[in-house]
Amino acid sequence: MSDIFKAAVVQAAPVLFNTPKTMEKLDDLARDAAGKGARLVVFPEAFVGGYPKGIDFGARLGMRSPEGREDFRRYYESAIDIPGSTASRLGEIARDNGVHLVVGVIEKDGGTLYCTSLTYGSSGRLLGKHRKLMPTALERLVWGFGDGSTIAVADTLLGRIGSVICWENYMPQLRMAMYAQGIELYCAPTVDDRDTWLPTMRTIALEGRCFVISACQYFTRADAPHHYAPVQGDNPETVLIRGGSCIIDPLGTILVEPDFTGETIKLAEIDRRVIARGKYDLDVVGHYSRPDVFRLSVDTRPKLAVAFEPQSIGSSDLAPAIPFVTRGDVTCSD
Repeated sequence: MSDIFKAAVVQAAPVLFNTPKTMEKLDDLARDAAGKGARLVVFPEAFVGGYPKGIDFGARLGMRSPEGREDFRRYYESAIDIPGSTASRLGEIARDNGVHLVVGVIEKDGGTLYCTSLTYGSSGRLLGKHRKLMPTALERLVWGFGDGSTIAVADTLLGRIGSVICWENYMPQLRMAMYAQGIELYCAPTVDDRDTWLPTMRTIALEGRCFVISACQYFTRADAPHHYAPVQGDNPETVLIRGGSCIIDPLGTILVEPDFTGETIKLAEIDRRVIARGKYDLDVVGHYSRPDVFRLSVDTRPKLAVAFEPQSIGSSDLAPAIPFVTRGDVTCSD
C-alpha cells in the first residue's frame, strides 16, 4: 500500500445530453491527470449524464409540460446502465491510465434515474457504486433515492476510498457511517459551487481525520445544446456552475485551493501518515466516541419495490419457482 501518492480533482463540464462526446472528454482528462502523476483521479457529480442546472423539466404543482417531458427524455437517454458498455469503458479508462477513478454518473435502472458515484481500481475493476441517498429540492423530480445497500468503502492499494455526493455531506449520520468503515480517501463529487463548500469540506476532513477530495463541475451555457433553455439565459459565456474543487488533509490543511476561473486539473500529494497523526487526538468512532450515550444504526439491506421469493418446499402450486432477484454491487479489493 502506498503511503505517499498524488491525487487529482478534475474540474470540467460534460457535453450535456451527449454521453459519447462526454466519454471522449473524460478519457482525455483522465489521461492528462495520469500524465501529471495522479494515481487517484476524482471527477465531479453527474459528470457522465450531466447536471442540467437552470431548467425545471416543465413541472408545476399538478402540471407537467410536453417540453419538460422531452427534456427528461433527453436526460434519460444520456444516462448509463450499470453494468453496461459505458460503465465498462470507464473501467478501461482507469486500467489504461493506471489510476483509481471516481466519477459521478447518472444511472438508469428501469424507468428511474439515480445520481451515482462509481469507483474503479487501477485494474479497471468496479470496486464500488454509491447512489445518492437524498436528492435535493428539484433533483427529487428526476432522480430516485438511494438506499443503505450502497453505503460502502472500498479497500484499495491507495487506502480506503468512499464517496459522499454533494449535499449528502450535510447528513451527519451518513458521514458517521463512512467514518465507521475506516474511510481514508473521502471523495465528494459535487456541483455545489458556493463559498460555503470549502468550510464544509474542511470540517469533514477534521471530523473524520481523512483526506477529503472534492471535484466540482465548471459548466457554461456553451457546454449545452441549442435547445437547452436555462433560466440564466442563452449567452454561451454564462457560467452555470463555477467550480471550486478542493483537496483537504486530515488536519484541515487546504492542499488544493478552490479555483473559480475555469476548467482545470489540480493535484496534491497525499501522505497517508497524516491520518494516524490526526487520529491521535480525535477518532469519532473510537476513543472520541460515547457509544453509551449515542449510537447509530445503519440499515444496509436493498429496498426493492418487488421481490420474487423462492417457492416454499412442499407447495402444491405447479408453477415453477422464480429466483430471488436482488440488485447491488459487492465491494472488493484492488
